[in-house]
Amino acid sequence: MTPTLFETTESAVRSYSRSFPGVFTSAKGDLLFTESGERYIDFLSGAGTLNYGHSPDCVKQELIDYLDRDGLMHGLDLSTTAKADFLDALRTFVLQPRGLDYRVQFTSPSGTNAVEAALKLARLVTGRTTVVAFSGGFHGVSAGSLAATASGYFRQGLHATLSHVTHVPYPDSPLGEFDSLGLLRRMVEDPSSGVEKPAAVVLETVQGEGGVWVAPVAFLQGLRELCDEHGILLVVDDIQAGCGRTGTFFSFERAGIVPDLVTLSKSLGGYGLPLAVLLLKPELDIWQPGQHNGTFRGNQLAFVAASAALRHFWGDDAFSRQVRTKGELVTELLMRRVAGPLGVHVRGLGLMQAVDVGGVPGLDAAEVSRRCFAKGLVIETCGRRDEVLKILPPLTVSQVNLSAGLTILIDTLTELYRADAAAGTTGAAAPYELTTNGVPAG
Repeated sequence: MTPTLFETTESAVRSYSRSFPGVFTSAKGDLLFTESGERYIDFLSGAGTLNYGHSPDCVKQELIDYLDRDGLMHGLDLSTTAKADFLDALRTFVLQPRGLDYRVQFTSPSGTNAVEAALKLARLVTGRTTVVAFSGGFHGVSAGSLAATASGYFRQGLHATLSHVTHVPYPDSPLGEFDSLGLLRRMVEDPSSGVEKPAAVVLETVQGEGGVWVAPVAFLQGLRELCDEHGILLVVDDIQAGCGRTGTFFSFERAGIVPDLVTLSKSLGGYGLPLAVLLLKPELDIWQPGQHNGTFRGNQLAFVAASAALRHFWGDDAFSRQVRTKGELVTELLMRRVAGPLGVHVRGLGLMQAVDVGGVPGLDAAEVSRRCFAKGLVIETCGRRDEVLKILPPLTVSQVNLSAGLTILIDTLTELYRADAAAGTTGAAAPYELTTNGVPAG
């Protein structure tokens, strides 16, 4: 099989297949395999959908057993044993240990569907319309969630249809630190600010597609206080940064806050299976039966896989400790090998890390990604102008393949930097210039 079939038959909207050409046939753990026999270390993880790796054995067997006994495959929102097992596992291994009392709403299976439900519910609960989101944020590309997504790439041609969302600067970005909390307070407390009191504030505590920018703990705590003071709902989009990616199950745990609404998807499905939920405080559960629905909100196979993953990986805190340890090793190595010597920026939490080459002569993130792929590493770009390489391996990545993948990345960065220096063009970093371009997101 050749890519020609995809090029002539599939829509031009395809994205990842352009960056990583090849026909993939199988995958296991932290490795991808093509039909022609190439092997690739996976630092993409289905854009954060495969935190537990490809085809984890502890999950696979439960799926096989469920299929063998003709388990119900489609159930709308009927009560099923598979759903009951998932709800019990989520409550037992995630919510109760963290003192969280959330109701669970099953939305259609993509993350953007969970965001749509969160924004709709916030408006129903408060009776207000406006939502505050942040520059650099990504929340999906369906109409409601796209209004909260900041990227001009995704919004192009649609701006006039994307109303009732006010964007404010994130507390950290390519333009530097910003007093986002102070601006929000002025907007809310000044009766002549010109901005309607919002129904909700929605944010990623670690921005993924925006360039892996980390919100400070003090900001998150101050935002929670501000929302409490003014009856504004705090919505955390944990679709990419959740399920252990930052070293704790929820990315907001480090700040000791409890959001009013939390969206989860991607790795929640346990095996790469589609599953999205909205977690909501009980007092906010004012839905009427069927008021928000979807044909595929009851993905039984995903329930089975998710339950198995939660039981296996979240029965204690050993798994999260391993993620934090791996993340610290990644940070230390990148700081020592590329941050100082090459002048790039390294940031992130857990195994959600970034190498930002913006403004460094000779280093183009897209070219680095292409060369890494030729050497056997899948790593994507993100950020305002694709200037960031995002390190997103499975949380179960082996030490051998984590080290091998990082070596490919570091060697590629170093080769390009030295080649530019040899050409005599390396000098002071160029100033950062924003564009309206974005990056295709998972």
